[in-house]
Amino acid sequence: MYTQFFGNYLLSKEYITNEQLFDALKEKSQKHTKLGTLAIHSGLMTAAEVDSVIVEQTHQDKKFGELTIEMGYLTNEQVKTLLNIQSPDFLLLGQILLDKGIIDNTTLEKIIKDYRHENEISDLDMVLEDKESVENLIEHFFSETSLKPSALDKMYIELLFNSFIRFVGDDYTPLSAELCENFNADCVVRQDICGEYAISTYIGMNQTTAINFASRYVKENFSVYDEYVQASLDDFLNLNNGLFTVNCSNEKALELTLSAPEHLDGEPLTFKKAYKLKVLYPFGTVHFIIEF
Repeated sequence: MYTQFFGNYLLSKEYITNEQLFDALKEKSQKHTKLGTLAIHSGLMTAAEVDSVIVEQTHQDKKFGELTIEMGYLTNEQVKTLLNIQSPDFLLLGQILLDKGIIDNTTLEKIIKDYRHENEISDLDMVLEDKESVENLIEHFFSETSLKPSALDKMYIELLFNSFIRFVGDDYTPLSAELCENFNADCVVRQDICGEYAISTYIGMNQTTAINFASRYVKENFSVYDEYVQASLDDFLNLNNGLFTVNCSNEKALELTLSAPEHLDGEPLTFKKAYKLKVLYPFGTVHFIIEF
């Protein structure tokens, strides 16, 4: 997740443009080798075993490496070895910007130093992301609003951003959270989380973005906005929120329930207390709203 927040930082400080960032992210995705691919290449796992771990990620909010150990496919030492082969994503992004001549070494050194200081990250170039560092990033993400995220808010946002990475693609950048009073979009899905932690969640975008989002999510090529695309948006929101309720039960002993996803396409929405997250993908902008 460091790469996504690092991209946000570069944009907010105007070191790069959206177009330059998307070009670099596209190149990064072509260079970066996923852990499952490395495991297959090293002869440590079969393709079927890798696929089974990916399926399990739809039931448990855990990283690929964690699940391979739990499921008995790899040892802790084997995972560490494979992780050491990977280039840390955010450093790879910085190197690509350097190679393209968008920034120089002096600028990159300053960016990393300032980024670490502002977000209280002690060891930025690690592959395994420290939980406290991620929480600091999320808290800073809300600095431009009057909202101070609770522990459960941070837990939800971290899961959401990981869900985007795991199920849609890691080539996105989130813009800083903003208060939201009104919203309207071609495609909007709502789902309520009910219980001691009660929020309403909305995912919205235009039709073109929805088609591309759904195509990535289900790994099929959709060309029109239809019931299959709508069902894909429903499923993504339901999957993310379902994982959150499982996390809350396992980690916080909170028993939460979910309403059925509801489509509010084209309807003008108003909120008393809500914030909006804008997630920039190369194929379009995804809006995510959390209402209290």
